[in-house]
Amino acid sequence: MSISKLKIKNFKYFSGWFSIDFKKGINILVGNNGTGKSTILEAINLVLTGTYHGKNIKNNLSQHLFNKDIVEDYIRQVTKGAMLEPPEIIIEAYFNEEIPSFLGDGNSEKARDISGISFSITFDKRYSNEYKILCKNTIRSLPIEYYEVNWISFARENISARSIPIKSAMIDTTSYSPMSGSDIYISRIVKNLLEDNEIINISQAHRLMKEQFSRDENIVNINKKLTETSNRKLTISVDFGTKTSWESTLIAQLNNIPYNNIGKGTQCIVKAQLALSDQKIESKKIILFEEPECHLSYSNLNILLDSVNNSVKEKQIIVTTHSSFVSNKLGLENLILLNHGKILRLADLSSETSVFFKRIAGYDTLRLLLSSKAILVEGDSDELIVQRAYMDSHNGKLPINDGIDVISVGVSFLRFLEIAKSLDLYVSVITDNDGNIDALNEKYSNYLGENSCKNINICFDKDSHKYDGNLENYNYNTLEPCIYRANSISILNEVLKKSYNSVDELLNYMKGHKTEVALKIFESDKTIEFPQYIKDGISI
Repeated sequence: MSISKLKIKNFKYFSGWFSIDFKKGINILVGNNGTGKSTILEAINLVLTGTYHGKNIKNNLSQHLFNKDIVEDYIRQVTKGAMLEPPEIIIEAYFNEEIPSFLGDGNSEKARDISGISFSITFDKRYSNEYKILCKNTIRSLPIEYYEVNWISFARENISARSIPIKSAMIDTTSYSPMSGSDIYISRIVKNLLEDNEIINISQAHRLMKEQFSRDENIVNINKKLTETSNRKLTISVDFGTKTSWESTLIAQLNNIPYNNIGKGTQCIVKAQLALSDQKIESKKIILFEEPECHLSYSNLNILLDSVNNSVKEKQIIVTTHSSFVSNKLGLENLILLNHGKILRLADLSSETSVFFKRIAGYDTLRLLLSSKAILVEGDSDELIVQRAYMDSHNGKLPINDGIDVISVGVSFLRFLEIAKSLDLYVSVITDNDGNIDALNEKYSNYLGENSCKNINICFDKDSHKYDGNLENYNYNTLEPCIYRANSISILNEVLKKSYNSVDELLNYMKGHKTEVALKIFESDKTIEFPQYIKDGISI
């Protein structure tokens, strides 16, 4: 069982209604900072558990749960004399399976044929008279004291966390939530792993421990002294009132070190392994991962992501990330790109492209996804040359200053172009023709001529140049000889701080020192001409 759709109204980042669909297995949320990724995870956890940051939401209502713009607009209008009902928060989770007790029209879509739950924070109309009086005065904040929490099934029945058929585990590696020396996430996950009889055993053992405290000889003597001094039966003991108090007093240890004192990376691994291995409710579990890449080394992150992939058949996993490695490793076909309230997906990528990025996860795909425009080049030297050409034609500004990212992709242009085409991203490809223009026309046939895309620009030298020098097996149609033809030996000697007398000497040096040459060109204060195909590529 899993969530097929989530709807959010006025919760934190989202103003008004926002809807997002999820599939079984892995879902990867990607977007720039401040696009609502964390809000989505918090909303899922809130609607399934009734908790926010590990605490019962009913006792922790705050104005800051509401969308800031909605609150400010409300206060502005009420201040002007408008009699408005305070804004509300609604979170709805739609299930992918029909459950009779959760089936009904108690949702914003009034759909009767789907099961789910609705969580709301709304104005309590019992306070209407008080609220009217309040509105006659200046309101500077949301009257949160007049709000109530409602948690119902789509069948319009009140529910509790225990009755919800889907359980969630929130793993947030970016923050730490202490609970009396322990950790909320660890405590909850450990409890989920235990059978009912094991929980009873822990509770009884904990109670015996507390009773033993009162019987200890030292405590008996201290209590005797307190009684004699006060002339009353004054004693010290421990609290017996909370039957589940073991959750807040016991601590987890790793190698005899308290959990909250071990490294953040190790904490992340422990949380994840416990959540992913939870067999007690394996078929009804949603794992929520907030930026799993935080605090983890490359090798440990790889191990963690392998564990996620191995658990996908049993659980629904929703991940937020800024890491290309995480996105590639978990499958770009599972990616959901968030951008100013809009959703774009890569579900239609070919299987070959998806497998490619999984196997070679080091490619920085998110740079392409999160850029407004991108220029794709083959290697580091090409990147430096393109950067310099752009600066010369844009008053010294780097491409990134205009929101254009120059990305080295090796020879994997077509893989990145498939992504660009799927998401309508503006991309230029700048590449050598290597003396075989027919091969390039065939390679990029899906993006040239009658198949051309308005957002994709394929740029290479349209002419094949014949080399008549003395260098053996020299390709006269790559970047370096193109730079030479656009300038002269004297200009390049000056730029490179060399004194070559022959073109062959210059070209041989440039071929053997590609990165060094590109860096000198990038840093030179001399005027340099660039090949036309590079000029075409930077005019994106």
